[in-house]
Amino acid sequence: MTHEVKCPSCAKRVAWVAESRWRPFCSERCKLIDLGAWAAERHVVPGTPDDTMHDETSDGTAASTTRRGH
Repeated sequence: MTHEVKCPSCAKRVAWVAESRWRPFCSERCKLIDLGAWAAERHVVPGTPDDTMHDETSDGTAASTTRRGH
């Protein structure tokens, strides 16, 4: 029995098998639509506005940036 999932973009049923090239998406188009939504910040991982990200600068010192809250 083949396990099926719904495409996150269009809800079309997708077989969860190695041959399903774009799984969990039904197609490259749906995959790119989802990627565009993340890039446009329509999808976000929950967090609080005061979460900080620490990056290292080119001279090795720590730099702190604040993420935008949504």
